[in-house]
Amino acid sequence: MSLRPGDVERFEAARPRLEAIAYRLLGSAAEAEDAVQETFLRWQGADVERVEVPEAWLTKVLTNLCLNQLTSARARRETYVGQWLPEPLLAGDPMLGPAETAEQRESVSYAVLTLMERLSPSERAVYVLREAFDYPHREIAGILDITEAASQQIFHRAKQHVAGGRARTEVDAAAARRIVEEFLAAATSGKTEPLVRLLTADVLSVGDGGGKVPARAKAFEGAVAVAKFVWGLFKPSPAKRAYVGAAPQVYAWTANGDPAVVAVSDGRVIGVMCLAVTADGIAEILNQVNPDKLDRATARWAAADHEEPLFRAFL
Repeated sequence: MSLRPGDVERFEAARPRLEAIAYRLLGSAAEAEDAVQETFLRWQGADVERVEVPEAWLTKVLTNLCLNQLTSARARRETYVGQWLPEPLLAGDPMLGPAETAEQRESVSYAVLTLMERLSPSERAVYVLREAFDYPHREIAGILDITEAASQQIFHRAKQHVAGGRARTEVDAAAARRIVEEFLAAATSGKTEPLVRLLTADVLSVGDGGGKVPARAKAFEGAVAVAKFVWGLFKPSPAKRAYVGAAPQVYAWTANGDPAVVAVSDGRVIGVMCLAVTADGIAEILNQVNPDKLDRATARWAAADHEEPLFRAFL
């Protein structure tokens, strides 16, 4: 069934919200785009004149597509090489979605997206729709075909799981830059002690190379172990130069609202290191280097205005 121009415009007006929902549900920008495109095909094939509330219809279709995707994704991640981390989104990416409230900003932070991997698909859907998009439980119940009471119970359970992480400290762009500059100064000082002072005692460092870029299969734990790893990561070596090629430019940026180290080589983002900051220091270092998960970051980087790099690595 062909759509009228107004029906296409209605969908396109909803697209940014649908993409932001799908990204939070799936942790992948590429998969989110695919889910939104499939939602458009369903919209195209529907009798839209009989759809009373297009926003609710589109959200229901998209959410159920994502739930199916999450179920299959869990099976794929069991065979994933190494640690799995979400796809990072750099500052200004529209897929980050609404950021008016602390809850909305928290829901898309890299650390919380990683924590949401612990949730069941239904828990993740209820949490995202309620926490990030402020859907009332009555509407969530209609979207997921559950009762309103069940939606409230699932949300409470999901909140408890996500609350297992420590309270993240929100920072603006200027503060994020200062944090990254201080972190890099310590990481390249040639000593581990300055870096240890910036980390919490039980800090975690996780890297995702997807089997395509070297990354440790297990997380580093504890300030000393993480500091030694990070120091080694930024230490120049012939092997790194040979592997990476052109000396990467290293920038201070934000990704998913967190302070981030962005490494760029020949115009391509080759690594995004997100720093989860708490009142006690940096509690998590989440490093995405899988090239399959950096295409959107590269496109966003090319379109962004950015200052000079802090330094060139591996020289």
